[in-house]
Amino acid sequence: MDILLWLPRAVYKIYAILIFVVSFLLIFPFYYLSLLKKKWHPITIQIVRFHVLLLQIAGGIIMLVTRVEKKPLRKPYVICPNHSSYLDIPLVFRVVEDFFIFMGKKEIENYPLFHNFFTRGMNILVDRSSKMGSHKAFMQACEEIEKGNSVLIFPEATIPNNAPVLNPFKNGAFKLAIEKQVPIVPITFIGNWKILQGSILFKGKAGPGITRVIVHESIETKGMTENDLPELKKRVFDLMNKTLLENGAGRQ
Repeated sequence: MDILLWLPRAVYKIYAILIFVVSFLLIFPFYYLSLLKKKWHPITIQIVRFHVLLLQIAGGIIMLVTRVEKKPLRKPYVICPNHSSYLDIPLVFRVVEDFFIFMGKKEIENYPLFHNFFTRGMNILVDRSSKMGSHKAFMQACEEIEKGNSVLIFPEATIPNNAPVLNPFKNGAFKLAIEKQVPIVPITFIGNWKILQGSILFKGKAGPGITRVIVHESIETKGMTENDLPELKKRVFDLMNKTLLENGAGRQ
């Protein structure tokens, strides 16, 4: 690989890691205190949003958000974004304006910096290797919906190897929305993969820039049953894929 191509990317990735770690350590006491009580969790969300804004500024990331939904969303709802970059998770806190519960893979709790954040009841961690673990996480998500809290689930479950091309969607987000009869809100991250792509230092795109996000119109599930799940999943997949194709990515 041409050194003029990969060296700036590697430098940017190292810089991004450093500013994240340093800023996280500085803000950590505020995270820790706000996570001590559940009633303070909405404050945690505000701290996260402030933290992500700092990271955007330091990283030279400009995010342009288009909201197709013009009317107030009926809460709670299931948030359903595509997953093309490690930027998706932090930036989604700047995109979604309401309080929500994040649903992610159980392995996250083993990451040193994230352990406290992801094990204090503000997130649901899924053990995908266990049917019982997956069921337990689903029931937790149902309980959060019943409490009036929206839940965010990446339907691809992980970042695809050929992102931004979509991976096949799993059922969880759509099953939850139908089970609790709440709207599902698709979100398409269009440019995150261009700013931070891949986990290997010398591979993938990396650098400051502009990223676009489309918050699509919510899809009502009232009256739907489990028989409607495949069609709902296809509808959301096709919507996101069309959006990506229109912007030079996606699956033909």
